[in-house]
Parts: sequence; C-alpha cells; structure tokens
Amino acid sequence: MTQDAEFESRLISPEPLAGDLAAPHLRPRSLDEFIGQRKARENLGIFIQAARQRADALDHVLLAGPPGLGKTTLAQILAYELGVDLKTTSGPV
Repeated sequence: MTQDAEFESRLISPEPLAGDLAAPHLRPRSLDEFIGQRKARENLGIFIQAARQRADALDHVLLAGPPGLGKTTLAQILAYELGVDLKTTSGPV
C-alpha cells in the first residue's frame, strides 16, 4: 500500500462529522447565560449598553485573575454582544 493510499484509508479525518455541527456550545454566548461573577456581569452589562448607545467601540477592558474564573468566556461574550471579532492569543507560560 502506498503512503497516499494508507493516508486516505485512515479513520482519522480533519473534516468535521455531521454530528459535530449540531453539538451545543459549552461556553455561554451572552451575559444572561453566564453564571457567576455577578458584579463583573453587572459592570460589563453597563459597559456594553453604554457602547451601544454611543454607537462606538467599547473602551479597553482588562480581565485579570487566576485560571478558571471565566476571563476568556467573558471576553468572548463581550465580542459576541457587541458583534465584533475576537482575536485570542496566549503568552509564554
């Protein structure tokens, strides 16, 4: 068997399966779906509402704290609520 034929016959494929597309999102997509961090949710809700009323971009937001508090999820929610793209990077560990 040639290398190309072996590659084609493998069970692993980078293509998504039909069932993958219907899987629910694990992270909340809106502030209403986000559980926890009550004060942060309230403040971010005010920031989002103010940015919408001004029809302007949201000023800089810094989310800091130890792992597992929901910083990345809140950043994704901010982007989703404001209808903008989010670019995520990570620094050296």
